[in-house]
Amino acid sequence: MATISKTLLESESSKDSSYDRITEVKVFDETKLGVKGLFDSGVTKIPRMFHHAKVKDNTETTPNDLKFNVPIIDLKDVEKNSSMRVEALDKIKRACKEWGFFQVVNHGIGVEVLDEMLHGIRRFHEQDAKVRKTFYSRDMSKKVRYFSNGRLFTDSTADWRDSIAFFSSPDPPNPEEIPVVCRYLSNTNFDCDNFDTIKFM
Repeated sequence: MATISKTLLESESSKDSSYDRITEVKVFDETKLGVKGLFDSGVTKIPRMFHHAKVKDNTETTPNDLKFNVPIIDLKDVEKNSSMRVEALDKIKRACKEWGFFQVVNHGIGVEVLDEMLHGIRRFHEQDAKVRKTFYSRDMSKKVRYFSNGRLFTDSTADWRDSIAFFSSPDPPNPEEIPVVCRYLSNTNFDCDNFDTIKFM
């Protein structure tokens, strides 16, 4: 079983001006185990690099009856109607700016494919650390990358998350580049024409 450096775990208790975030981040990243590695190591205190200085607590000021509506982006007929395409793009931009996320409907991807994607990602994160480590990389040219925090070295604090990313544009990864536990999706056929017609950048 892979282990997390004692330096990383001990840095949490260091609250004085001698705290060296850069060293803590480097030690964390060099493990190639991510947040899951911290969790698996039995960490009982969240390392300081994950502490956010100001977290606004709205629990007392938010009314109980306030309802939030997640923005919904409908892709139906966007490839046929340019005004609907423009409207969908505007909604995506607004949702990203105001919410940071949104729900997409009528995208042409079947529920069974979405379910298998979630299962595959879960299988990836639950497999042995030695296997996960082989995919850990900050090399932006790789088509398949496992990493913790895309901006780990530039943001003032890290988020408690790991990611496995698959980059398919302009060319998809070769099947052997994809983790074995995620390969089912690479053999799945589904209609994804809407994604060809909408350019998000």
